[in-house]
Amino acid sequence: MSGIKFGTDGWRAVVGKDFNEENVRTVANAIGKYICDNYEKKEILIGYDPRNMAFEFAQMTAKILADGGFKVLISSKVVPTPVLAYGCKVHNACAIMFTASHNPPEYLGMKFIPDFAGPATSEITDELTSNLGEILSDFEGGKIVEYDFFDEYFEHLKTLIDFEKIKSVKVIYDGLYSATIGYFNKILDEYKIPYKSLHLYHDKNFGGGMPEPKPKYLSDLISQIKNENGYIGVANDGDGDRFGVINERGEYVTPNEIIAILLMYLNQNRGLQGSLVKTVGASLLLDKVAQKLGVKVIETAVGFKHVGAAMREYNPIIGGEESGGLSIQGHIPEKDGILANLLILEAMAVKNKSLVELQQELYNFAGCKFYNERVDLKLENQDLVKQYISKMEEFSNIGQYEIIRQDKKDGIKLYLDDNLSWILVRASGTEPLLRIYFESDSVEKIQDLKNLILNH
Repeated sequence: MSGIKFGTDGWRAVVGKDFNEENVRTVANAIGKYICDNYEKKEILIGYDPRNMAFEFAQMTAKILADGGFKVLISSKVVPTPVLAYGCKVHNACAIMFTASHNPPEYLGMKFIPDFAGPATSEITDELTSNLGEILSDFEGGKIVEYDFFDEYFEHLKTLIDFEKIKSVKVIYDGLYSATIGYFNKILDEYKIPYKSLHLYHDKNFGGGMPEPKPKYLSDLISQIKNENGYIGVANDGDGDRFGVINERGEYVTPNEIIAILLMYLNQNRGLQGSLVKTVGASLLLDKVAQKLGVKVIETAVGFKHVGAAMREYNPIIGGEESGGLSIQGHIPEKDGILANLLILEAMAVKNKSLVELQQELYNFAGCKFYNERVDLKLENQDLVKQYISKMEEFSNIGQYEIIRQDKKDGIKLYLDDNLSWILVRASGTEPLLRIYFESDSVEKIQDLKNLILNH
């Protein structure tokens, strides 16, 4: 039990070390106890990504919960997190997803998804933590049923995406060995949408890289796009809740840009009304676009559990985070990389513009371009992390930049007097690590700010 700690999106650990049979059994019992205490014996859905031992631990957990009297629907195959999460809405059920998302291949995790079909809030994970050590009593009537969650999710997507329009877009799908294989490509096949593909098979070692759709791990996709004419590339992380997009030039399009482009598209072309939900670590670009559109901005702490909670409260046009997660009005309050990739294809098709042209349109609309960087600073213990953040709160300036405002909803965010730059310093939820975010309107300014902060 000492190795069990719920972070921003569930409990994760190294398989064979803290992620072992005893701890998985402990968490399964804690979740079962939570459901017994808060619901009238709901169904429990169980899914798993392609990682080592995910299937085996999913089966073990299904048996534990069935012995406790629950009806368990276990996925008949590898399933993306957003597909399983949507199942919570359809079945009025809670779910357990075995995934470590974008973490290294040796990790696995358990993510609890309540019946509202989004990430568990801190209050829920606090209750799960207090339940650790509880044992479910045996009850009659429990059973395990294999289930394919694809069709109900796909039917819902048809209400969110104009698939006929997408046929005009040239796309390469990098499966990246992820859980979206057999889902994203199947959706394109169903509508006879032409596409090219890479890495379209599951590999528990993710091709020797990381299951993260960032340039470092999308080199094959980038290389192919540079040798093709007019194609964009799309990919997802290990469990399919995050997205990665490469434009026609073979350049990575940041999640901030994708969210901003989609905010413009959904508001101007789809006519969706409401607010924008973003995290404190997301770009000022989003604020500028929202201001021009007359859209209110709701800002949350970092982590999609906070975005999801705000989405349930405000029903925004779009909710997103800088690390590659988004969802939209009419969908579930959980990040969905499949939906994100389909939406960007639709925006290109409907506006009859390349992704490069949509990026240029975005920056013309916003009036400037922004650059971002994040540095992770490892410290010896959590006390030093707290001291560092407290010290930042005392700053009145950083070099020649005056601090005009502080925000403390998640660590400390310092807004600078050029009205184009900020620095966010926040603690990692699981280790003595500082995450330091920088944004400005030039690469040179970011380098200057990094030097000033890291050498202070």
